[in-house]
Amino acid sequence: MHKSFSLIRTLAATLTGSVALLTATSGWAQTADLLARIKANKEITIATEARYAPFESVENGKIVGYDADLMQYVLKALPDVKVKQLDLPFQGLLPGLDAKRFDIVVTAVTINKDRASHFAFTVPVADATTGVLVRAGDKAIATPTDLNGKTVGSQTGSAQLQALIALDKKLKADGGAGIKQIKQYVAFDEAYADLAVGRIDAVAQSVANLGPLMKARPGVFTILAQTIGPKTYFAWVGRKDADSASLVKLFSDGIARANRDGTMKQLQQKWFGSTMDVPADAVPEPTM
Repeated sequence: MHKSFSLIRTLAATLTGSVALLTATSGWAQTADLLARIKANKEITIATEARYAPFESVENGKIVGYDADLMQYVLKALPDVKVKQLDLPFQGLLPGLDAKRFDIVVTAVTINKDRASHFAFTVPVADATTGVLVRAGDKAIATPTDLNGKTVGSQTGSAQLQALIALDKKLKADGGAGIKQIKQYVAFDEAYADLAVGRIDAVAQSVANLGPLMKARPGVFTILAQTIGPKTYFAWVGRKDADSASLVKLFSDGIARANRDGTMKQLQQKWFGSTMDVPADAVPEPTM
C-alpha cells in the first residue's frame, strides 16, 4: 500500500512538472517575438520575386542576383538559421506578407506612401527612380513628353506603374493627348518582349534595372535621358507591428552595415555595372 501511494505521488509530481513546463513553453511562445521564434525554430521563410534581374533571377534552379548576395551578407547575423525562400509573383508578395505566409520580403520593393502606411521598410538597398525604355533607333520618342499618343507598358502593382499613371495625368493636364494605352504585365520580362517586337512603344521601369538590360541586349533598346516621377528607393519589407520590429531592424542594420563597409558598392558594381548612393541611416520619407 505504501509503495502504491509513493508511485501515485511520483506520477502526480511528474504530471505537475510536465504541465508547468508546457504552460511555461506556451507562455514563452506567446510572448516571444518573430525574431526570437525564428532563432528558436532555426528557420526563416523569405519571399522573393525571382523575375526581376539583376536584383533576383533563377539560374540553374537557384535564385541569384544583387538581393540574393546582399541577403547572404545580412543573414550572417543568423548563422544557425535555415533559409526557406519562396519565389512568388510580385503581386502576391505584400498580400502574402500581410497574411503571415512568410516572415519578410527580400526583393526590390519601391518605398511609397501607400505601402509605408501599412508595412515596415528596411533602409534602402538601391535607387528605384523610374526611367523610360524604348526601342533602339526610335526617333519618335526622345523625351517623356513624346509618350503622348503612345502605348506604354509596366508591371501591375509596381511603383513604376504608379509613376507612369502620374505622367499620363501630367501630359493631359499640359494639354497633350496623354498616353494612348497603359498596358500592365505580371512581370517586366513580358513587357520587354513586347517592346522588342513593336507591340508597345515604351516601358516604364527603374533605371537600376534598365542599365544591365541594355548590356545584356545591346542594340535592342535605349533609355531616355530624362526620368519620370520623383527620386525613389528600393528596400525590403516586413510587417508593421511589434512582433516583426526586431526582425526588420536586424535586416535594416545589416543593409546599413553593408552600405558603410563598402560591401553594397561591390555588389552593385558586380550586378549593375555601376554604383548608386542610397541612405544608410534611416528609411527616407516616401516621395510618391
